[in-house]
Amino acid sequence: MERIRERPSLPSSGVLRPTSSFADLANLWLADLDLRDLAGNTKENYRTCLRLHVRPAFEHYTLAEVTTGRVEWFLAEQATVSPSQAKQTRTMLNMLFAFALRHDAIARNPVEGTSQLRRAKATPQALTLGQIAAIRKAAAGWRSEPGLPGPKPDGQVSDIIEVLLGTAMRPGEVLALRPCDIEDLPTGMIASVNGTVVQRKGRGAERQPRPKTDASIRRIPVPEFAAVVLRRRIADTPSDAPTRTIFASRNGGPLSPYNVRRTFREFLRLAGLGGSGISLRWYRRTGATVIARGIGTDAAAAFLGHSSTVITEGHYIEPDRAVDPTPAAHLERTLRPAEPDGSLLANRPADREEELLAVVDRERDDDAVA
Repeated sequence: MERIRERPSLPSSGVLRPTSSFADLANLWLADLDLRDLAGNTKENYRTCLRLHVRPAFEHYTLAEVTTGRVEWFLAEQATVSPSQAKQTRTMLNMLFAFALRHDAIARNPVEGTSQLRRAKATPQALTLGQIAAIRKAAAGWRSEPGLPGPKPDGQVSDIIEVLLGTAMRPGEVLALRPCDIEDLPTGMIASVNGTVVQRKGRGAERQPRPKTDASIRRIPVPEFAAVVLRRRIADTPSDAPTRTIFASRNGGPLSPYNVRRTFREFLRLAGLGGSGISLRWYRRTGATVIARGIGTDAAAAFLGHSSTVITEGHYIEPDRAVDPTPAAHLERTLRPAEPDGSLLANRPADREEELLAVVDRERDDDAVA
């Protein structure tokens, strides 16, 4: 008892002290989370990780009892389940204890001394022209057999993958496109990325009026093979609903990303690629690879909406509304349905290409939901 009374502690007149429970910290952090300017799905993902993984492991400890060693053992256990889960829980603990540190409840963040999480390095892959052709063929023939029950396919998912291939957008960004976001100019089509479709718990798919990050707000050129798809879809959109998404459900709302992915898996199965690991994200990888090998990694990062050039552009360069058509020209030449030119995909990787594709692979889906 004497040692407990005399142990070093931090003077704190706030709501958190070294003797406060981890549960108290979690509750206060959640209250602060509600006030932060974050996407709704990001908040839901944080709440889910805290509820399912982090809180059960530490809720019976005081803040002073959560040591670096305890966090190290917890993360090691998480890594045996899933490396990505361990990374997510480490991020969550880091945010929680940084919050406690700001409120003078602890002297140091116990997460900072833990070991770096190791993850088996995988080389990101782009789609081959053969795989692209096989998926296109499967999409064109999906559920086309006579006598099948249910409504006939409307071709939307087939069109979505063409736009994904031609723009390297995230799936949620393509689903959020509206007629008012498309400029069809004599010099070519330009798409404005300013939103994303997310899956809300208990509410279904909704268009969120902001993309994944501020850097994701961009205007990009669209190659002709994808522009043809968008023109046809816009022509079928009711003229009195310019803010309705181009790809819409039967009731006029945004398409569910879950349904799109489920149909895409059917395309893969029909194409004989069911066990290949291919997902919609591979289309973004493929676009990034083509542009990186055609005009460089920095141009590919800007096209994809990564933040590598945002600081320079935001603080030192006057905004330029002009859109460089070069990326669209490379995507058109390489990925068009008729006579694609595979020379760029056959080239050696560009400088820092693997780093660029690794960023694409680390991106979390916009539509993830608890």
